[in-house]
Amino acid sequence: MSDVDSSSGSSGSFPKYLEHLSGDGKAIGVLTSGGDAQGMNAAVRAVVRMGIYVGAKVYFIYEGYQGMVDGGSNIVEANWESVSSILQVGGTIIGSARCQAFRSREGRLKAACNLVRLGITNLCVIGGDGSLTGANLFRKEWNGLLEELAKNGEIDKDAVEKHSYLNVVGMVGSIDNDFCGTDMTIGTDSALHRIIEVVDAIMTTAQSHQRTFVLEVMGRHCGYLALVSALACGADWVFLPESPPEEGWEENMCLKLSENRAQKKRLNIIIVAEGAIDTQNKPISSEKIKELVVKQLGFDTRVTILGHVQRGGTPSAFDRILASRMGVEAVVALMEATPQTPACVVSLRGNHAVRLPLMECVQMTQDVQKAMDERRFKDAVKLRGRSFEGNLKTYKRLAVKLPNDKIPKSNCNVAVINVGAPAAGMNAAVRSAVRVGIADGHRMYAVYDGFDGFAKGQVKEISWGDVGGWTGQGGSILGTKRTLPGKHLERIAEQMRSHSINALLIIGGFEAYLGLLELAAAREKHEEFCVPMVMVPATVSNNVPGSDFSIGADTALNTITDTCDRIKQSASGTKRRVFIIETMGGYCGYLANMGALAAGADAAYIFEEPFDIRDLQSNVEHLTEKMKTTIQRGLVLRNESCSVNYTTDFIYQLYSEEGKGVFDCRKNVLGHMQQGGAPSPFDRNFGTKISARAMEWITDKLKGSQGTGKKFVSDDSICVLGIIKRDLLFQPVAALKKETDFEHRIPKEQWWLKLRPLMKILAKYKASYDVSDAGKLEPLGHHQATSHGEPAAI
Repeated sequence: MSDVDSSSGSSGSFPKYLEHLSGDGKAIGVLTSGGDAQGMNAAVRAVVRMGIYVGAKVYFIYEGYQGMVDGGSNIVEANWESVSSILQVGGTIIGSARCQAFRSREGRLKAACNLVRLGITNLCVIGGDGSLTGANLFRKEWNGLLEELAKNGEIDKDAVEKHSYLNVVGMVGSIDNDFCGTDMTIGTDSALHRIIEVVDAIMTTAQSHQRTFVLEVMGRHCGYLALVSALACGADWVFLPESPPEEGWEENMCLKLSENRAQKKRLNIIIVAEGAIDTQNKPISSEKIKELVVKQLGFDTRVTILGHVQRGGTPSAFDRILASRMGVEAVVALMEATPQTPACVVSLRGNHAVRLPLMECVQMTQDVQKAMDERRFKDAVKLRGRSFEGNLKTYKRLAVKLPNDKIPKSNCNVAVINVGAPAAGMNAAVRSAVRVGIADGHRMYAVYDGFDGFAKGQVKEISWGDVGGWTGQGGSILGTKRTLPGKHLERIAEQMRSHSINALLIIGGFEAYLGLLELAAAREKHEEFCVPMVMVPATVSNNVPGSDFSIGADTALNTITDTCDRIKQSASGTKRRVFIIETMGGYCGYLANMGALAAGADAAYIFEEPFDIRDLQSNVEHLTEKMKTTIQRGLVLRNESCSVNYTTDFIYQLYSEEGKGVFDCRKNVLGHMQQGGAPSPFDRNFGTKISARAMEWITDKLKGSQGTGKKFVSDDSICVLGIIKRDLLFQPVAALKKETDFEHRIPKEQWWLKLRPLMKILAKYKASYDVSDAGKLEPLGHHQATSHGEPAAI
């Protein structure tokens, strides 16, 4: 497998690779502090392995700051195998504790002494804003602390010179996602998995008895978990600390619940953040809400408090990949740091890893609390960042329907269609499009069974209530087919005409993209196609040009990761066993590569990176070496179409023959289970938001064209909507043509290939990792989108 990444990150200069960084003689201390979060172990593993890879020594600091103050056996050098098999474990294996001692100068003096004696001058802190603030104070005092230690004779003068400054890099591990400047903190996605599992389970019992459920989720000062889970399950009402309900909310809520019951909805779900307050800053408890519903409406109501379940369990694929990326980025930042470098936080913006000034982020996080205390709730929502604000806006639009006479009619008909293979999250996207469309005054039509059904006239008007409860359903309720429109253009045009369709929203995979191209080409012949058309990518393969992510890929990735975890467990029991696992994705290696990163695999074979018999041989040798260590198992992922001749069977037989006497082999083809299952919180949320945005675009295009008989013929009226790096972009399909490899149905350039060396490094291979994108500390307010995009929050 060739490890050269030719794409240069910085403008015009040569790419800067990891080889330029040397950790010789440097020592890194890694600690987890504050409340635990799933994914912390993945971050610890990445820091340890990346640190060792660049030649530094890495030390575990057990029990957070308490261990740093106590020293002794709490600070232990880590090796490669110390972090084996922890990727799939929730919580933190190095422990975390609240520490009073570190708050005092004496405590910090002891901590500095313990670190200096081991030569540790680089700290990687994984925790919340409190932990990071503590680290920054420690960094500022460092020199003074050392001088005091030298004066007291606890260390010699040379040590003060030699270790004169402390570098600090933070990673935010917090399930609340309450840290400003980062779109997602480590643990948030996993906490959402726990909440959604519970909501899905509660919905079935609530439906049986026509009950109302009040669910209390974590978030003392931040309503992110409550908001996103409400968005992801279509809750009837949500209570957040940042955005208290308006005066008279009691009547409004009861009115809405009784309206829903009148429309034959058998259950109500109300989600409450534990820190929910009213406009007077008085707490709103789940019990209070229950009493209100029972008293006013007489509904059978139950309260469920989720509590620490949300912190537990295995980390999701998203959190493992996020934490691994952040951990590697943190080591790079520490290796590049100088005495002048301020403490930074590595974080995610859109789909882009960035470094941000630590104290500015902490300051902004504290400003939110201040705004809430001073009842400036609009400011609080704004300060929480674009992701939060966008979620809140979308939730409000989708939860409450205005009475029909209050919605100004657009006299436009908009059709929604699913095309390609089913992907989890498609239904959430359809629900969101239908409701936003109705709120914008359009009549919404559902097309059943793809272009095939379109040609046969399977087109029906769809109402607000028809899509209730769709977010949690897997597959495609509208039905979806791989048929392209080319064969049926006449009949599809006829259906567009007879239903007077003014715009089309296509939700689907590569077929949807090809279909859009065919419809664009047919505009000259059929004027019915001269309407705004937009595609939202939805496919497990994540192979649609024009977007870094597609709906359904996250759910598939979690399925692969869960299965790999189970297989690894089986392999650990039998010892000396290697599993070859085949994943889906057509020619696109996204699932195999990211699955390997999330499951901690030893290798991943993909079409995008050609490999030959020598590569297979070196992988076998690598595994043979590995069997001599304490980690006696192997995991190899193979994309289904990565090679015509090196099939899964061939690789299995080769490994079996070459590994004789050292390890034995098993193979596993995951197959269609990757397309099924309930959508993950990420796919529900992503599908809901991106589809709502696509519908707003359609509304903007249609505004002012009604009655004028305007024909849409320009390229920018037929687009793909996607996330690229950190922007949400509408790109004309015509422009995407040159970026597409049509033979293999993949984009010519794929962002995730840059993460490939990362997977190899963490599996103990030498690899060239391009770090030219890193390096710069970004200002916090740096959220301007590129000239033609808008900021994308994941």
